[in-house]
Amino acid sequence: MRYILFFIIMIGAYTIQAQDKLSGKVLDENKQPLPGASIYWLNTTIGASTQADGTFELPYDPDYKKLVISFIGYTTDTIAVDSPKFITHSLKLSGGDKLDNVVIDKTRRSLKRSNAEAANVVNMGSAELLKAACCNIAESFETNPSIDVNFSDALTGNRQIKMLGLTSPYLLISEENIPAVRGASQAYGLSFIPGTWVESIQITKGAGPVINGYESISGQINYELLKPATDIPFFLNAYGSQGGRFELNTHFNKKVSDKWSTSLFVHGNTRVSKNDMNDDGFLDNPLAKQINVMNRWQYNNPETGWVSFINLRYMRDEKQTGEIDFDPDTDKFTTNHWGSEINTDKLDISAKLGYVFPDMPYQSIGLQTAFNWHNQDSYFGFNQYDIDQKSFYSNLIFSSIISNTLNKFSTGLNFTYDNYGEFVNTIDYSRIDNSVGAFFEYTYDNTRNFSLVAGGRIDAHNRLGVFLTPRMHLKYNPWEKATVRASFGRGKRAANIFAENQALFGSSRVMSILNSGGKIYGLDPEIAWNYGASFVQGFSLFNRNAEFVVDFYRTDFQNQAVVDLFASPQQVLFYNLDGKSYANSLQVELNYEITRHFNVRTAYKYYDIKTDYLSGTEDKPLQAKHRFFANLAYETHIVEGGKQWKFDFTYNWMGKQRLPYTGSNPAEYQMGDYSPSFSLMNAQVTRTFSSVFEVYVGGENIGNYRQNKAIIGADDPFGQYFDTSIVYAPVFGQMYYAGLRFKIK
Repeated sequence: MRYILFFIIMIGAYTIQAQDKLSGKVLDENKQPLPGASIYWLNTTIGASTQADGTFELPYDPDYKKLVISFIGYTTDTIAVDSPKFITHSLKLSGGDKLDNVVIDKTRRSLKRSNAEAANVVNMGSAELLKAACCNIAESFETNPSIDVNFSDALTGNRQIKMLGLTSPYLLISEENIPAVRGASQAYGLSFIPGTWVESIQITKGAGPVINGYESISGQINYELLKPATDIPFFLNAYGSQGGRFELNTHFNKKVSDKWSTSLFVHGNTRVSKNDMNDDGFLDNPLAKQINVMNRWQYNNPETGWVSFINLRYMRDEKQTGEIDFDPDTDKFTTNHWGSEINTDKLDISAKLGYVFPDMPYQSIGLQTAFNWHNQDSYFGFNQYDIDQKSFYSNLIFSSIISNTLNKFSTGLNFTYDNYGEFVNTIDYSRIDNSVGAFFEYTYDNTRNFSLVAGGRIDAHNRLGVFLTPRMHLKYNPWEKATVRASFGRGKRAANIFAENQALFGSSRVMSILNSGGKIYGLDPEIAWNYGASFVQGFSLFNRNAEFVVDFYRTDFQNQAVVDLFASPQQVLFYNLDGKSYANSLQVELNYEITRHFNVRTAYKYYDIKTDYLSGTEDKPLQAKHRFFANLAYETHIVEGGKQWKFDFTYNWMGKQRLPYTGSNPAEYQMGDYSPSFSLMNAQVTRTFSSVFEVYVGGENIGNYRQNKAIIGADDPFGQYFDTSIVYAPVFGQMYYAGLRFKIK
């Protein structure tokens, strides 16, 4: 029935009669796109904003004669238009020569919900990434209510992100729309992406587009890297914290010619201090060091329509954790002291080649390719876990229109190859995955109040079989400043049960797989449907902008690789779902501009997530049913020389969480059925001295809340009750930091 409904709606969308429209692109003086430009017909309320690539579309009527384009910092102009055609225009900065043609406005919120897209997308700009101690992507979502951030265990200090109540394996995490964090990198991959390298992040709730694959179930996180063609010549960020963590980021950028540009990104971090704030004898955060280098090239030729990106990256990351007195040279694989080391090497090579037909700017063809090597050698006490993954990915995309630019489509082919060498203690789980797929995605947008994106793909996978993936997004504007969205889609994936649950190696639990008939560790593929709806209403309150948002999403699993922590404290069971498993997510937001430069964001989130386990139906462990979020951001006016103060404060309240079963342990090793509720507070102050230099200080967990008994059996780490994986709150107490940023423009 789902497939019949999907194709009925898709066929019906083709029958919609379209009107003429005007389209075009707005560029700056360097022929680079200007996203966020405001474009409208003079003396009307009909307008649009340019997309990330500078393009726009507007309905055309012969009565419309003058087009206005505005962008703060650029000269405002008005252009005479006499027919529906494609317009390309470059703008000059204010104070330069006056143009005869166009007008534009460059004030963009650092966290903004997309008004143009049919999907429910939130855009995080680079300014949002600077509001916290954002040293890597995993730490960049603290000020975003759409993403929940938790610690995965009491050993590694690793942050685990969740969307719609589901962990990151159910998200598609991509780098410029190329799948990036998957397979072997699921546990720590986000911590390998320095935040200063990132230009923006797009967060999509619900099933993502079929163009990027079939694995996305609860949503997509796509991050865009800084572009060599528009980056500044030099950037430096230095960071240090009281926990003994130090980081250094440097960017070097050079325009080699009028078409070629290159950037060199160098990141290094280290943690040198041994901290045990809760006096359990274990490090609160691992000793660590990382070196991360990327060289990025960009080719751009607007005259011929060719554009290309080439990335080369290498990273080495080393972590040591465990007992304070653990010395790997003398204590590894002995009972002297419990310890762990996690060493990772990563090599990434990717290329993107695109061509826009000069005579048909609405038509393009692109090729994305990537090779990734990820090698992790690790041990946790006596548990050894090694995984080596070599992957190749390619995606060929052709985009054009049907009759006119109100009806667009994208179609193409993609291929994925993964070679896993995986060893759990002495058991070899090595395997090869490969798939080939074809997709088609149709977009209708009347540019006024309705848009639709409907797509489907067919894939042939050596272990998942041959299957279809339908997905759809709808957007409707019923009245002024109101947007209604709806979506549904199907996702299918092979669960990497060990790579995705590495926190369980830091325990005495015995891992058991109960099924043997499937092709994925004996298990069947995970299959789920996601449905959702969103309502956004903008309004004015006391002459200030406000926004009210309600999101509701449901994920129904047809099959799931169940991770059962309720059977026994000494066991973890993996088996196919036998019954129901679902996740309901409700989010209500109220955002308000108190005064100019003073904004507040608030959100309440409710989760109802249940799975049928062998022992019965239970709430998902380590997931709060109720959460409240608030963020206050204030900036002073910029005075002469670029001086400014910026203040940011974030509050999170987490309700009680269902804990894994420990009831059969001795009393001193039990944790109860539910955790207590608690609150966390983070704050940061930034002082900008000029347009090229600023310093910042901040604090995390300034209320100093710490989990009681973060490690079960810390006094007997080689005993049968030892467990470091039941973490619902911070292990480390208050943490204060400081840093500086310097630029050469």
